[in-house]
Amino acid sequence: MLLTQHWPLFDLHVRTPRLELRYPTDDEVAEIAERAVSEGVHDPSYMPFSIEWTDVPAPLQQRRALQHHWSHRASWEPTSWMCNFVVVVDSQIVGSQSVGADNFNVLRCAVTGSYLLRPFQNKGLGTEMRSAVLHLIFAGLGADQALTGSWEDNEQSLGVTRKLGYEVEGRRRMISRGQPRELVGYRLTRAAWETHRRDDISIEGLAPCLEMFGLSNAAPGSTAARADGS
Repeated sequence: MLLTQHWPLFDLHVRTPRLELRYPTDDEVAEIAERAVSEGVHDPSYMPFSIEWTDVPAPLQQRRALQHHWSHRASWEPTSWMCNFVVVVDSQIVGSQSVGADNFNVLRCAVTGSYLLRPFQNKGLGTEMRSAVLHLIFAGLGADQALTGSWEDNEQSLGVTRKLGYEVEGRRRMISRGQPRELVGYRLTRAAWETHRRDDISIEGLAPCLEMFGLSNAAPGSTAARADGS
């Protein structure tokens, strides 16, 4: 198929026993954009994101969600990329997991972000999807570090971050809904990830994508490396 030949991310899958991360089609992007409005992403009284995209009224919110995804696809470069996956459980989209980096081939550092639709929160899926994307970053792409951040009072996000072995990197004072808040940055090293590494997560379709991530070879021992015979 010409589409996947020229944009192999459509064949990239990260699977755990509970869920799958996959690069979405336009129809899937439209679906999650619509359901983020109809099902919600968070309590309206609390803003968990540093960018207040959920405060935008419908139908502009859905349109901007599409534009956000398309902009990352259009601007993708091996030296600067953002990969937005949909999270799929039992053939149903339940959320979004992103990972991005600048100069990854040199710095070996990537940043993650995510959200779950409200009906699927508090079921352990946040930890599972973060574990999946970390496996892609470290086992698949050979990262040395992974970064994330959350407001100091976002206990759901902080619980996942602490559970997986991150350490506090620093704090930034930012404005959220017109008020000052503290954003806490976290760093996960390869050594810390190795202590939580799982053997039940698989990566498929990575080898054809490596050039897009700025890499010529997969991480030693990864699914892509075995497929390539390297």
